[in-house]
Amino acid sequence: MSLSPSKKQKKELKKLQKSAAELWEKQQVVAGDAAALARVVGKQAKRFGRERLAPAAQEKYDEYLSPYVDRARPYAERGYAASKKTLDNRVLPAVGSLVGRAAGAWDAARQATGRTVIVEPPKKKRKTGPVLAVLLGLGAAFGIAFVAWQTLRADDELWVADDPLSAPDA
Repeated sequence: MSLSPSKKQKKELKKLQKSAAELWEKQQVVAGDAAALARVVGKQAKRFGRERLAPAAQEKYDEYLSPYVDRARPYAERGYAASKKTLDNRVLPAVGSLVGRAAGAWDAARQATGRTVIVEPPKKKRKTGPVLAVLLGLGAAFGIAFVAWQTLRADDELWVADDPLSAPDA
C-alpha cells in the first residue's frame, strides 16, 4: 500500500493551493483596506474629541463641578499641608530611626556572639490629613467620570445615522 497521493488527488491539491493563495491575496487586500479605514476613523475620532467632546466636558465641568472644586480647594490644600507635615515630621524621622536601629542592631549582633538584640518598632499614630487627601482624590475622580457620562449621554443623537445603512462602494 502506497502513501503517496494519486494523480487525481495531486490535481485537487494543486487546485486547493491555488484557491488558498487567491483567498490569501484577497484577505491581504481587505486587511489593508481595513487598516486604512481604521486610521481614518482614528483621526476623525481624535478630531471629534478635540473639537466637540473636550469643550463639552469643560463646559459641564465649569457648570457642575467648578463651584464645588473651588469650595473644596482650601480643604485639599490643608489636607496636602497636613500630609506633607506628617511625612516630614513623623514618617521620615521614623524611617530614619528604624534604619538607624536596624543598622545598630546589625552591628551589635555581629560584635556580640552570644547576646540577643531586641529592636522595638516605633508606635503608629493615625492622622486625618492623608485620609482627607484620599477622599478628595476619589471625589475628583468621581466628578470627572460624572462629567464624561453627562457629556456622552447628552450627545445620543450624534450616533444615529441619517441615512439607512447601505453597502460600501467597491
